[in-house]
Amino acid sequence: MEGFDRGGQRKTGIKCRRWNAVDSKDKLEALKLALTNEEKERDFYLAHARRTKDALGRQMFESIAADENEHYRRLVELHKKLAERSKWPAAFSLDIPTRVADALGRLVKEATSSPQSDADDVAAVKAAIEFEHKGEAFYEKLAAQAKDKPEKRFFTLLASMEREHRLSLEDTLEYFTDPSGWMERKEGRHLDGA
Repeated sequence: MEGFDRGGQRKTGIKCRRWNAVDSKDKLEALKLALTNEEKERDFYLAHARRTKDALGRQMFESIAADENEHYRRLVELHKKLAERSKWPAAFSLDIPTRVADALGRLVKEATSSPQSDADDVAAVKAAIEFEHKGEAFYEKLAAQAKDKPEKRFFTLLASMEREHRLSLEDTLEYFTDPSGWMERKEGRHLDGA
């Protein structure tokens, strides 16, 4: 099952509707798609972490890759339980750690006015923003169509984590494209000196 096409567009092919025991096959297909996408996103971030010369960009890519790996791990666990029971598991942990906030904190503390990023870094961050935006929308749709509260909470949490990634990447993009303006904004300074 394809996750993204060459243009970075998320391929779904799955019509999400209200899930119940009768729809367990659709749930499994949606989870397979989510697994494929999380894996592809993780691999994308790791590849760009290896390629970039900018240390802070590398930290951001590595942090998001670690988060995507954790999402993947949780989705594998959920898929297994759902396949065994044909219903949403009663006990499923919503404690999913995130590392991207730490990376953004380092970015703010260690940023320089001349990042080592290049056009490929900027393109990668733009593609990643689109991935995360589509992931956020995908999980929001699954949450909206979930039948019970644990299911809804799980997909709402994943959507919020994808949103956090997107916002962090938007911050990284601003740092790469306008480091001076980004630093002024982060330090709370204004051009008029106020």
